Amino acid sequence: MKLLSFRYSGEVRFGPKVKKEEAVWDVLKIQQELQPLKSFPETLIEGVSLGMEFVEQVRKLTEAAKQSDHPEQFKHSFMDIEWLAPIPRPLKNIIGIGKNYEDHAKEMGDSVPEAVVVFTKSPTTIAGDEATVPVHADLTDQYDYEGELAVVIGKAGRAIPKQLAYDHVFGYTIANDLTARDLQKKHQQFFLGKSLPGSCPMGPYLVSKDEIAPMQQLSIVTKVNDEVRQNGTTANMIRAVDDLISEVSKYVALEPGDILLTGTPAGVGKGFNPPKFLKAGDTVKISIEGIGTLVTHLE
Repeated sequence: MKLLSFRYSGEVRFGPKVKKEEAVWDVLKIQQELQPLKSFPETLIEGVSLGMEFVEQVRKLTEAAKQSDHPEQFKHSFMDIEWLAPIPRPLKNIIGIGKNYEDHAKEMGDSVPEAVVVFTKSPTTIAGDEATVPVHADLTDQYDYEGELAVVIGKAGRAIPKQLAYDHVFGYTIANDLTARDLQKKHQQFFLGKSLPGSCPMGPYLVSKDEIAPMQQLSIVTKVNDEVRQNGTTANMIRAVDDLISEVSKYVALEPGDILLTGTPAGVGKGFNPPKFLKAGDTVKISIEGIGTLVTHLE
């Protein structure tokens, strides 16, 4: 199921994409007016904690709407909504994984790390699909893009065995891990260079895990102004999603709504000679098979 968060008439809502239409079902409105369920989560974070039960609840709501006298009143055209990130405001920092593709590590002049490289991005970095975000020219002249598969946790856990890791996944979305390379170098750590406002666009959809298979063979293509910069596949991850969940959860308890960025393939701006960093007026499009295309405009 493809879920999205959006703002309509000043209110934050969520729902699934209407099949074969450029529209979304307003499941909160369906529940409020038709009340087909005894109870229903008010936020998407609450929903993902229910796992596939939540997906089934959403299906029941959309079926109730279809069978009502006026199903169109429960739909909103994509033209009439403001797209938000699927999880508009995570409860904690976003967890990022560095150098998880060998070709990317090499283009950055690094060797493949022996231990997993982990950093975080502030939750204030989140932006939605089609958002216009600043290039922060007052702070950096090396603003870079990174197309990544993002994992949304649905079930809490600590020290999760690798063989049970996917039980803790709700679904997947796309992230653009925008990064100020010069700030990374200056501060000798990742947090400030990766936490500028608007530096984590995500979306357009949160796709439930039952629709993404096989997980580790998804194409990732990043375009800047329609020029292909990254063309990779999740099959080339050094550590797959189950490895990452198992390793990270040894140290940090994962909770529903947590977001794990899984690394980026080769083709980032810094990897070119000369480098191709972002500038005002650029548009970045990141496409991941089975999820869609995340579009970000720079100003």
